[in-house]
Amino acid sequence: MPLITVHQLTKEYSRPKRVEGRFGALRTLVTRERETTLAVDHIDFTVDEGEVVGYLGPNGAGKSTTIKLLTGVLWPTSGTVEVGGIVPWRDRKRNARGIGVVFGQRSQLWWDLPLIESLRLVAALYDVPAARYASQLARLTELLDLGEFLHSPVRQLSLGQRMRGDLAAALLYEPPVLYLDEPTVGLDVLAKEAVRSFVEEVNREGRTTVLLTTHDLADVERLCRRILLIDHGRVLYDGPVDGLVARYAPYQDVLVRLDGDGQPAGERWSLGGFDGERESDGRWRFRVGRDEPVHALLAAASNGHQVRDLSVVESNLESVVRELYRERRAG
Repeated sequence: MPLITVHQLTKEYSRPKRVEGRFGALRTLVTRERETTLAVDHIDFTVDEGEVVGYLGPNGAGKSTTIKLLTGVLWPTSGTVEVGGIVPWRDRKRNARGIGVVFGQRSQLWWDLPLIESLRLVAALYDVPAARYASQLARLTELLDLGEFLHSPVRQLSLGQRMRGDLAAALLYEPPVLYLDEPTVGLDVLAKEAVRSFVEEVNREGRTTVLLTTHDLADVERLCRRILLIDHGRVLYDGPVDGLVARYAPYQDVLVRLDGDGQPAGERWSLGGFDGERESDGRWRFRVGRDEPVHALLAAASNGHQVRDLSVVESNLESVVRELYRERRAG
C-alpha cells in the first residue's frame, strides 16, 4: 500500500484583477474582478515506502505548492491527499510528527542559539525520549559531521553547515517521510556531496521515504530511481529516469569534423540518409536513432571526405529536461 497517495489534487489562487492607469492601485483594492491562477492542476501520484522520488519542474511549475499541500500548510481547492493514512490539512499535528521537511532557502533552526540548543528544542517539541534523543543525536552527528560546529550559534554557520543542521533537525524524531525542497541550492561541491551521501544513508538504513524537489539534476541522477516531471501544475511524466531519456530522446548526436577543403556548402548536409546541421565551431551534428548504426554515417562521411574526428554524444537527463521545457514554452 502506498505511503503517500495524491488524487486529483488541485490548488487555485485568486486575487483582485490589477487595474492600470490613474489611481490604479486604489481601484485594484476595491474591484470585484478577480484573476485565478491554477498552481496545481488535478495531479495524481503515489509514493511507496522507501522510495526516493525526484519531483522536477521549472520555476512556477507547482512543486513547492505541492509540498505545502503534503505538509498541511495549505488547503487544496479540490482533490485528496493521504500521508501514512493522514489527511495533512485536517490533522496537522499528527501529520507533522510523521514528516520531516527541509526548505533549502528557509531554515527551521533558531538563529541566535547554538545548533545543539535548536536540536534540543526540536526534541522537546516532538516529545523525543531522552535515551532516543541521545542515540539519534550521536548518529546524526556522525553521519553529518556536526561535531565541529554543534555548539556554535546558527548565525555563525556557513550555508553548508546550516543545511546539515536542518537535516539533523528534520530527522531527529525519525519521521518515515522526508520532504526536501531545493536542499543543495547555493552549496559548494563538498557540501552537496555531504547532503547526497546523507540522504542515501538514511534511505538505505531507515527506509526513509524521500520526495525531492531540485533544479540540480545531479541530485536526481545520484539519488532517485523515479522522477515526477511537472509543468504548469500538471504531471508530464512519472517513471524511471532512464525511461524519460528513452521516451523524449530516442536518439544520439554524432559530431563530425572534416579535414581539408572539401567542406559541404551551406548550413545543412544530407548524408547517407542522415540530416546534419553545421555547428558554430565548424563541426556537423547528425541526429542518429539509438538503434541505427553509427558506422553507416561514418562510412558515408568518409566517402569523398577526410574525417578528422567523430564523437557520439548521448542524451542525459539534464539535456532532455532542458529540451522538453524549451519545447513546452515554445508551444
